[in-house]
Amino acid sequence: MEKTKSPRLMTTKEAAQRLKVSASFLAKARMKGTGPRYLRLGRAIRYAEEALDEYEAANTRASTSEY
Repeated sequence: MEKTKSPRLMTTKEAAQRLKVSASFLAKARMKGTGPRYLRLGRAIRYAEEALDEYEAANTRASTSEY
C-alpha cells in the first residue's frame, strides 16, 4: 500500500498571514463563496496550501482593467 502525503493544513490565522490579508477577510470570503477552498473539520476551518496557491493563481492579474 502506497502512502500519500497529506496536505499541510493551516488555520485561518496562518492562511491569512500567508495571503497577507486579515482573518476576517477570509471569514467573509467563506460566507460569500469567493475565497480559497477550505475544509471544515468539526468546528475547525482549515486551508490546504494547494488551495491557497490555486486562489492566488486565480486572482493574479496583469492589469487593473482585467476582470
